[in-house]
Amino acid sequence: MSALFIFKLLLVLLVLFILFNLGRALWIMVKGEASVPMSQYLGRRVIFSVLVVLLLLLALGTGAITPNSRPY
Repeated sequence: MSALFIFKLLLVLLVLFILFNLGRALWIMVKGEASVPMSQYLGRRVIFSVLVVLLLLLALGTGAITPNSRPY
């Protein structure tokens, strides 16, 4: 497997984990479970979102991925 494929797979898995944490926070907010605070899941979501943005900036800076110059 190429490094680019592994990088893209890592980004997709991180985004799925972000969505999972957002869903868990929503579930706690709706059901009112008090065992784990909702802020724990929201904090994880923010941390992993920052990690995704930093990984994308690093990949753009090193030239591993290139932005689409003409999106239309």
